[in-house]
Amino acid sequence: MHDLRRLDSTSNAAPSHSVRRVSAPTYAYLRYLRPARLAAPIFHRFLDRIDAGLEAGAIDAHLPDGTCRLIGGRADGPVPIVTLHRWRALVRLALGGSVGWYEGWAAGDWSSPDPVPLFDLFMRNRVSLGRTARAEGPFRRALRAWHKRRANSPRNARKNIAAHYDLGNDFYRLWLDPTKTYSSAILAAPDEPLERAQRRKLQAILDRTGTKPGDCILEIGCGWGSFARLASEQGRAVHGLTLSTEQKAHVDALGLANVTISLEDYRSVQGAYDAVASIEMVEAVGQEYWPAYLDTIARVLKPGGRAAIQYISIADDVFTAYAASVDFIQRYVFPGGMLLSTSRFRALAEARGLEWRDQHDFGLDYAETLKRWREAFDAAELPARYDDRFRRLWRYYLQYCEGGFRGGGIDVHQVTLVKG
Repeated sequence: MHDLRRLDSTSNAAPSHSVRRVSAPTYAYLRYLRPARLAAPIFHRFLDRIDAGLEAGAIDAHLPDGTCRLIGGRADGPVPIVTLHRWRALVRLALGGSVGWYEGWAAGDWSSPDPVPLFDLFMRNRVSLGRTARAEGPFRRALRAWHKRRANSPRNARKNIAAHYDLGNDFYRLWLDPTKTYSSAILAAPDEPLERAQRRKLQAILDRTGTKPGDCILEIGCGWGSFARLASEQGRAVHGLTLSTEQKAHVDALGLANVTISLEDYRSVQGAYDAVASIEMVEAVGQEYWPAYLDTIARVLKPGGRAAIQYISIADDVFTAYAASVDFIQRYVFPGGMLLSTSRFRALAEARGLEWRDQHDFGLDYAETLKRWREAFDAAELPARYDDRFRRLWRYYLQYCEGGFRGGGIDVHQVTLVKG
């Protein structure tokens, strides 16, 4: 996670995980906040714009001037309760989009007893809201310039991955299920144990590879080894790639038969493989490098070989606006990250002779997976080096993602790519 790892160079203390104070350009819009407090009618007009954009659901808003207002309410949908403690929350939203909205929450400008329905609401109304909740002007340009510097070149990719995945194996162990799988499960029932649902997901990926005992699978982004373990138990050899030193150390320590883990970028891998597996790794690639990712798959697969991919997408109806901006997750949680456009990614795959087969969509399973992670996160005793701001950020992140999947604008898929 970018900007969250801090090591006091004057001591031998363990890293302290904290949200770094953002740079001056990020807060350039704060000069608007003082006069804004005197202009409540202007903020009510901004709320009118939000009201006009809510085709489904509503917001039960409690405002700084002491009034309450139902925003939306034209059709069924979530109805979150939101308290604006300061009008500047709306300034942050108008100029900073989801980044400014998070910063307002972190600063205590707004609160909600349950933000998940709010994020669901914004995603559900993503088209009708238009640019109402997206970064604008100098703030947007500053975010884009920052994000561009984090593009996933071979040098930056390792830094970006380390920023998120090298927070500590002890951190992830506390709230992931026993398989230590950090991707969506496939649930057979809402109350199914998460570990069982994760094993179903992993088995579905292995089945998609069409491999048999003795075959060799390249796993692009091996995580903490849950897929490699399952494949090894069923007689496959696995060559796993990761850029996370923490993940490599963990998987190496498992001592899995016929499993080799390399600290290696996907672009440099050589050899020929019977199949490729890649579970929610391509979101860390970035649109600029989707062709290179698919070139690698097409290059290493033997003729007739299959690639089993699990990926997260954002709806095409907002992809252009999403790609032109920077959201909360890219800024504070996963530098260099980017969700996929299924139509664009599929076109690139097919242009490389990779046939797109058997797409399965299961976004609501991800919403439930995220809810389970949050419940475990809330119950966990995090090590002292993870400070309160860090914990609150991660809780917000899990809620933000859950709401996105429940709102339908974000989805997760499995697909099989077959090399002709």
